[in-house]
Amino acid sequence: MNEESHLEAVRRAVRDILSELPPHVTLVAAAKMRTAEELLAACEAGIHAIGHNYVQDAEAMRAVLGGRARWHFIGHLQKNKSKKAAQLFDMIETLDSFELASRLDKECALIGKVLPILIEINSGCESAKAGVMPEDAEPLALRLATLEHLRLQGLMTMGPFTENPEEARPFFRVTKDAFDRLACAAIPNVEMRFLSMGMSNTYKVAIEEGANIVRIGTKLFGARPSQNKLNIGNAG
Repeated sequence: MNEESHLEAVRRAVRDILSELPPHVTLVAAAKMRTAEELLAACEAGIHAIGHNYVQDAEAMRAVLGGRARWHFIGHLQKNKSKKAAQLFDMIETLDSFELASRLDKECALIGKVLPILIEINSGCESAKAGVMPEDAEPLALRLATLEHLRLQGLMTMGPFTENPEEARPFFRVTKDAFDRLACAAIPNVEMRFLSMGMSNTYKVAIEEGANIVRIGTKLFGARPSQNKLNIGNAG
């Protein structure tokens, strides 16, 4: 498939998925290892939110795409990247510690920005994975509520990888339960609006379990290349 045919396939995939999503669900295009041309095609077809795992790559992409979409950080954020992340992103979906939050808050204060954040839930309770345990979400939320330049607006989860979408359902339910508990707690300066769950093979189950943000890459762009072929030279 030549490049133009591929880009048209991306546009078609975006339109197809948008047409089947409920109106209240936001489609975030997962941009890891994608090109600027692919993201431009996705935006042309109706994408309004782009998620990236890497601060440096997102900076290069945003230089090309500008304000065509909102930018969500969806990877593991290193504390030494806090300054750049605070500048670049419209939402951090993967907040998992108060120390990281404090750094982001200080950087946002310097630029007069209030940054929406989601707590990442380790719904599989996997010791090697990022995120907070479900029972630790409320104590963290209470501390986050004291930060003036961050606004906790919900939760996200990755969940263990599984080929069978139904196997992801229990992990989405764990996260939704934590979301509901926080919503009922009515913590000042916390507005539980967003539940980010589900990727290319699990987003339909995630929506059934309450997700209103889904993060999709492969189903929009095809299989990831073996290397990041970031190509911004001809991206208009």
